[in-house]
Amino acid sequence: MGLKKIGPTEISAHHRLICHCGSVELELDLPDGVVDPRRCDCSFCRRRGAIAASIPEEGFRIVKGAEHLKRYQFGTSVAEHFFCEICGIYTHHRRRSNPNIFGYNLGCLEGVNPFDLGEVPVFDGVNHPSDRAEK
Repeated sequence: MGLKKIGPTEISAHHRLICHCGSVELELDLPDGVVDPRRCDCSFCRRRGAIAASIPEEGFRIVKGAEHLKRYQFGTSVAEHFFCEICGIYTHHRRRSNPNIFGYNLGCLEGVNPFDLGEVPVFDGVNHPSDRAEK
């Protein structure tokens, strides 16, 4: 096991995620391949246009370029969005709904063409569950 087909591309259990300029590199443990790829329609994600997938914090390591990562927060300031300060590419984010889970940019995953995924579900970030008032 350890491989999951995504179109013509196979994902190994350990995979590299790199920004455009190569200054930032992460290693992801993906024993089940890409899980839950999605787009989000919140104001930020809509503008960046990336397809993200999820990974538990323990399956995620920055192996190069931590000093080049910049953090952006907005709204509730719970989620943390990271991008390379050199090329500007969004690499990953800490999720607001579960801070122990990271989202990562499938477009940065080496060997994967996100266009091979076909139709990707859209998460309703405009009406995020964390924004709903407790009743």
